[in-house]
Amino acid sequence: MSMTDPIADMLTRIRNAGRAGHRRVDIPLSKIKIEVARILAENHFVRGYKVLDDNRHGRLRVYLKYTSDDRPVIRLLERVSKPGLRKYVDANSIPKVRAGMGIAIMSTSNGLMTDRDARRQHVGGEIVARIY
Repeated sequence: MSMTDPIADMLTRIRNAGRAGHRRVDIPLSKIKIEVARILAENHFVRGYKVLDDNRHGRLRVYLKYTSDDRPVIRLLERVSKPGLRKYVDANSIPKVRAGMGIAIMSTSNGLMTDRDARRQHVGGEIVARIY
């Protein structure tokens, strides 16, 4: 069975694992998911990630991050642009997430990047997800 939206599946797995208190979550592997995990790790929303070889398609293991009182660092993780309704913005109208406290992951002509990087490079694109 094929999956309609693998990015939404990844975000849902991370969100559910955080709510359940798991320390890590395994996700089916793809290049775009590795890039999303890299952005989450660079912005300190997860502890890290690792690509695992399972002798088939591979797995992406994401290590979740928690506060000192065992609450997940990620409070909101939502898909913005969906297969049925894509959300594109130009470089001048990239929205800020929680007044700059969160990030938006954007797919641009220069690859996947945060909203801050897209503003700095003055490129627009598709808003993939919002995180704070």
